[in-house]
This record gives sequence, C-alpha cells and structure tokens, in this order.
Amino acid sequence: MDEITAEYQTEQLASLPPLRVRPRVAVAAKTDLGRVRENNEDKFEFFLPEDEAALATRGLVFVVCDGMGGHAAGQIASELACKTFLDVYYNHPSTEPEPAIRSAVSAANRFVADVAQAVPSRKGMGTTLSALILVQDQAYTVQVGDSRVYRLRDGALEQLTRDHSWVEEAVRSKLMSREEAEVHPYRHMLTRAIGNADDPPDIDLYDLREGDVFLLCSDGLTNHVSDESIAMMLGASGPSEAAWRLVQAALADGGSDNCTVLVVRVDALERVQDA
Repeated sequence: MDEITAEYQTEQLASLPPLRVRPRVAVAAKTDLGRVRENNEDKFEFFLPEDEAALATRGLVFVVCDGMGGHAAGQIASELACKTFLDVYYNHPSTEPEPAIRSAVSAANRFVADVAQAVPSRKGMGTTLSALILVQDQAYTVQVGDSRVYRLRDGALEQLTRDHSWVEEAVRSKLMSREEAEVHPYRHMLTRAIGNADDPPDIDLYDLREGDVFLLCSDGLTNHVSDESIAMMLGASGPSEAAWRLVQAALADGGSDNCTVLVVRVDALERVQDA
C-alpha cells in the first residue's frame, strides 16, 4: 500500500461517526404462498452487521418486497429489488444513511426497470419496497408501494409508512372515506413502485426505544388482519410466535395473497463506552 492510499484510508476512518449505541434485537420472519396464488412473489431480507463502522453508519437493515407482473416476473422483481437495495446501501461511500438510502432505491428502480425492458416476458414487472433501518438510537423507514412498516410502542400500534396507492391518495384528498377505500375495487392500484425509474421513496426518521416492536409486512397480511388484531398478537408473544400467528390469521381469513411478515423487537440499546 502506498503512502497516499494509506493516508487517505486513515483520514476516511477518522471521519466516520463513532458507534455510540449498539441496538440489540430479536428478529423473526415468515412468508406463505397463501391459499390462492400459485407462486410466492414476496421477498424479505435482513442484514445485521457486526463491524463497528458498519453499525455506526449503516446499522441493521430489514426489507420486505411484494412483487407484481405475473409469470414469475413479480418474484424476480422482488428478489432483484431486495438484493440491489442491500448491496448499494451498504457499499455507498457516504457516511450518512439517507444519501445511501436514496441511491439504493434508485439503483433498485433502474435494475428492475432494465430487466423488465430487456426480457419481453417480464414487461411491466415491479415491486413494493418497505425497509426499516436501525442506526444507533434512530430508526429510518423507507417506503415505495403499499407494503407497510408498523411500530408497537407501549401497547399502541402505529403505521409508520403511508401507502402509495390510488385509494390512499383519494382518502387523503377527502374523495372517499377510509371505510370505502378498504373495499374499493382499485384499492391495490399503486401510485409508486420499484421498476418505475422516477419513483422516489418516502424516508422518515424516528427515535428508537428499548421495547419497540416493529412489523414489516406485505398486503397479504393487512388485507385480512385488522390493526387491532396485529397489535394484540405483537404484544402477546415474542417475535417468532407473533410472526407465525400473524400469517396463520391471514390464512384463516382466506389467504387471498402471498403473506410475509418480519418482526423486529428492540431488546436493548447498549451504550458503547469508548464512543
């Protein structure tokens, strides 16, 4: 290694923010084909780095994608989006999470759109993308489409992400009620999706507390299970049992779509003494 390279790497390491807080989490995930679909177009991924530099600048990442397009194209879109998002996010040169998030979503958009254009049988494929990123004592949510991120805190369930759907826009514009939206024939029509290269993500920042329980899920869950039932199941058991019970509840109500849940419980926020 020459002196210039060594000096640059030393300066780069010195500029990294210190690891002040290390989140300790329990994680569980479950996905199911459902009772109607012939293939599972949902995909989930998560990555829990152990390297302190990665923990300080990138944190823990959890992703759920719900693909669309038919003939297995949706399955391919969700797979490509998950992998591309994680790869670009963790390898981005910025020391700040948000520029890396935006680049990761943009790269996923381009990759899915390029594959859809190059392969005729995959024309029009796309996917939702909902992500939760825990960096030290903060939580970022990333949203494209109508999969969701929820947080259970002190027994109260809150939907942290906003659906990018035609009916959600209509409700926000007061063109229809929430009750009408839940049964509207266009309730699954998206206004943003990965695969449309110009669609930006919603990125929101929240504080992180010990005891927080997060749920990432595809609409195969929320089409069948109410928020009240979700809150009850998340609060009554640990992540593994909660994930199992949530999917079983969706299946018991009809299982009209693929169903994927990813449950993240924050067990501790450890202060790092050398920070």
